[in-house]
Amino acid sequence: MKLNSKFTRLILVLVLLLLPTGMVHAQSSGGDVVLFGQSYTLKAGDTLNGNIAVFGGNITIEEEAEVNGSVVIFGGNFLIEDTADLNGDIAVFGGNLQIAGTISGDVVIFGGQANLTETAFVDGGIATFGGQVNQTPGAEVSGEITNNEPVTPETPEIPTTRDIQVDFNPIAELTWAIFRAFIVAGISMVAALFLQPQMERVGDVMTRQAFTAGSFGLLAAIVIPIAIVVMSITIILIPVAAITFLLAGLAWLFGVISLGHEVGVRFTRSINQTWAPVLADGFGTFFLMLILNLMNFVPCVGWLPSFLVSLIATGAVFMTWFGTRNPPGYIPAVVSTETE
Repeated sequence: MKLNSKFTRLILVLVLLLLPTGMVHAQSSGGDVVLFGQSYTLKAGDTLNGNIAVFGGNITIEEEAEVNGSVVIFGGNFLIEDTADLNGDIAVFGGNLQIAGTISGDVVIFGGQANLTETAFVDGGIATFGGQVNQTPGAEVSGEITNNEPVTPETPEIPTTRDIQVDFNPIAELTWAIFRAFIVAGISMVAALFLQPQMERVGDVMTRQAFTAGSFGLLAAIVIPIAIVVMSITIILIPVAAITFLLAGLAWLFGVISLGHEVGVRFTRSINQTWAPVLADGFGTFFLMLILNLMNFVPCVGWLPSFLVSLIATGAVFMTWFGTRNPPGYIPAVVSTETE
């Protein structure tokens, strides 16, 4: 299916949604709706002039309701009732779509089914990846319908002999772990010269709101890869996909060195010492990275600490927009002006 310009704008809206709003339900002056962990229903006869994005919930457009915008839904089902109109494109990830009304735009579904009743009309194309389109007699689709169902691979031949090789050099692995820790610590020391306030803000979020930061990080870990794959499908958006990938990597790096800053500060306080910020940040980041790298050697569960730290670090960076603003829900300290 050839994606039109409206679906291109839908993907761009999706990229913007990767920047966390910190609100469970956000509706801008233009009518855009963003929901995390909740469902959305547009009541019968109502009109919404804006885009809809729902993460972990369902969407229902009731009879005679109208949406003038595009829709993105992750991990939920989407129902468009009879006589309802949607003037925009639809992207469904990990859910099903049932259409009984009218859609003026393209439809893309990843890992779900599209069910069209006899009253459905889609003025565009439909593409499914890992699913299929079920079209009831009477349903109309003006564009192309593409079913990309998973193909069952052929059973590979089992070799009669196995050549098992164990290639693990503990000295080399330890050396490489120390080298990586030094590299990240060096970056932390350089960043401390120019970005100390931003690092402090991000580190404060990780220590005060670790669960919230981890939730944002988990959401980014799910959404960003999907967005990059979708954008890579359209050649024109490949540069945007590359920039998104780069920003995700920088977010992880900045989050790690910010956590290293917190480790360094707390270490110097524990030994009643006052170090220069550059030295404290470098030591804290080196110690943090070395511990995480060494824990990767532990069988089965060694990756878990690094994974959790990555989620919290990345989420804290997105919550503060790389440390440039306070996180959602931040309450500044009240300074008393009373004198004794």
